[in-house]
Amino acid sequence: MKQHPNGTKDIPTQVKDPKLVERRRRQIIDAAVHLFIEKGFHKTTTRQIAKATGFSIGSLYEYVASKEDVLYMVCDAIHAEVGKGVTEALARTDDGWHALAEVIREYFLVCHRMCDHILLVYQETRSLPSQWRRKILENELNITGIFVGVMADLMESGNLPKLDEHSVELIAHNISVLGHMWTFRRWFLARHYNIEDYIKFQTDFILGIFNRELDA
Repeated sequence: MKQHPNGTKDIPTQVKDPKLVERRRRQIIDAAVHLFIEKGFHKTTTRQIAKATGFSIGSLYEYVASKEDVLYMVCDAIHAEVGKGVTEALARTDDGWHALAEVIREYFLVCHRMCDHILLVYQETRSLPSQWRRKILENELNITGIFVGVMADLMESGNLPKLDEHSVELIAHNISVLGHMWTFRRWFLARHYNIEDYIKFQTDFILGIFNRELDA
């Protein structure tokens, strides 16, 4: 898995070095995802996570207090990766249509790279304490908000046709769900399409909404 910015500051740690915390938690995330998928969240123990990570159980507890913390870190890693990818996509181009297409592409590629993580989160979020569930939902809305902001800026600059606020918000949710659909339906989609085909088709579909506004 690619690098995950450390966005899990809500989880206390006894370790003072933030770079070490980020590195160790990334190791914990990668090991835990494989175990959660193989054994299921409820049947996986913190001792198994520690062993798969190469830590003693005592060392593991220096970075997390429970396996629920680990699951939340998986969720947070996905959201951080999306935010990082979208920021990089916007830095590559400021042209309206291309900028939106680049954002969609980068988001779908993150969903492709982290498909196991995303599927796991959807399956097991209910296992988290209520405060973590609320934060995950907030992060999901923040990701949708990124898409809303990109489209709003491009419309304001004249690089995209103007749509009403509700339409823009719905398009943003469509982008989010279409990325996740590659994860949920990959058992079928991956047999018939590669990720590049999927990105092109769905990007054309989304941009077509703006094209229809131009033709109206």
